[in-house]
Amino acid sequence: MGIVLAGGRSLRFGASDKLSAEYRGMPLLHHAILRLAEVCPRVVVVAGFGTPDPALPPGVQVSVVHDATADQGPLAGLLAGLGGSAGAELAIVAGGDMPDLRVPVLLEMLKVAGEAPADAVALNDAAGMRPLPCVLRLGRAAEATHALLRAREGSLRALLRAVRTAAIDEETWTALDAGRRTLFDVDAPADLE
Repeated sequence: MGIVLAGGRSLRFGASDKLSAEYRGMPLLHHAILRLAEVCPRVVVVAGFGTPDPALPPGVQVSVVHDATADQGPLAGLLAGLGGSAGAELAIVAGGDMPDLRVPVLLEMLKVAGEAPADAVALNDAAGMRPLPCVLRLGRAAEATHALLRAREGSLRALLRAVRTAAIDEETWTALDAGRRTLFDVDAPADLE
């Protein structure tokens, strides 16, 4: 299954409706949903607490859940998404502001998750292990997420440190994505150009 985290407040963007901003002819959020739908039979979008459901692209199986509380960070959003994952063993997690995810990279991440004795798979680059996109083994991810939230830790990096994480080296994944677009996220209006 796919989980798209879409509950952030978009402070760096300067507007709360960043994910509805147009990027290449459609709302920014639709790109992440559609890329995950290419490799996952079902996608869950996690919207912010008390926000309306976002507009969704037609023709894909998507459900929407909401953060249980406001402003608790991406781990709380992940926990909400995990709650909508009944029956799944693995989830690919991406940000709603990541419009250029590359399917071959996502497939490689799923392949590594199936082969490695790991609870998570992430991408490495010069900055180290990147928190998104990632693949999570849901049972262990849920346990670790609960423990981290009880400790008042809200970052996805903390989750990747808390579980056995297999990191795909930069040379391997950039062979599938020479432009490194899989890691691109929209932080400011200029990023939409």
